[in-house]
Amino acid sequence: MEKVKQVSEALKENIQKVIKGKEVQIEKIIVALLCEGHILLEDLPGTGKTTVAKALAKSLDCGFKRIQFTPDLLPTDLMGVNFYNQKQGDFIFREGPIFTNILLADEINRATPRTQSSLLECMEETQVSIDGITYLLDKPFLVIATQNPIETQGTFPLPEAQLDRFFMRLNMGYPDKEDEMSILTNQRAQSPIELLEPVITKDELKEVQRVVKEVKVGESIKEYIVNISRGTRASDKIKIGLSLRGSLAMMKAAQATAAMQGRDYVIPDDVKKIVYDVAMHRIVCKHYSVVNTENVSRTVLDEVISQVEVPKEEV
Repeated sequence: MEKVKQVSEALKENIQKVIKGKEVQIEKIIVALLCEGHILLEDLPGTGKTTVAKALAKSLDCGFKRIQFTPDLLPTDLMGVNFYNQKQGDFIFREGPIFTNILLADEINRATPRTQSSLLECMEETQVSIDGITYLLDKPFLVIATQNPIETQGTFPLPEAQLDRFFMRLNMGYPDKEDEMSILTNQRAQSPIELLEPVITKDELKEVQRVVKEVKVGESIKEYIVNISRGTRASDKIKIGLSLRGSLAMMKAAQATAAMQGRDYVIPDDVKKIVYDVAMHRIVCKHYSVVNTENVSRTVLDEVISQVEVPKEEV
């Protein structure tokens, strides 16, 4: 677990050279990375969503591609296409940007549902099927998607099935005054992201991802997670509760949180740290306003969690 802690600290320190005052968000992005989980960054324009994704990619010695999602983007633009090669007299497959390790899907909700749905298979099974042929994607594979939750003109909201594929949903938020002034000073002549160098190799990342899976989860912790999930399904204020995928994501995120602290076992506080980021985008409340959906979801989730008995720490 010490190796996981060292890798996490190295990544966090490197990303913080570019992103100031967002230590909590950076830590949770690293949690998702360690769990091989995809991330949805949702916030207003100019809050650093794309920048933090690029900083993470540049901190890893892995492949990285960025694609701007637009209404005219087709599934073939994302996955690739078979084209006829006249010289060879046969069809040749040309890979799309999906064939990488870190894919930045910028403004994902601007693409049509047809294009959005083309991500379902690759996000869940790390493979794509094109013209009856299945192509395996290289591991690690991570999708970091961004979207603006306020602007709705020319956008297509992600359906529940798509949202459920995202391991976590995070909000960046505005920096405080001191951090914003520091950013202005650091980026007066050049963005620090241009100077970032990889601090973790692909093999090191695969190794720590394997180690995280070995973190022990006691029976009482499993029951705590299941009770939270079942509580969302039983609530009379929630239309759609946490799925089984959500319960698994909660457990995996708690394992990674423990490993980043150097522990080989999960405690209740590990679950509490990540439950909102893992659960809030997966639940649908019965009565809500489009403007304050997140506040309503958090309030309802607060009620559910407060009714679940917290177990004693168990190794």
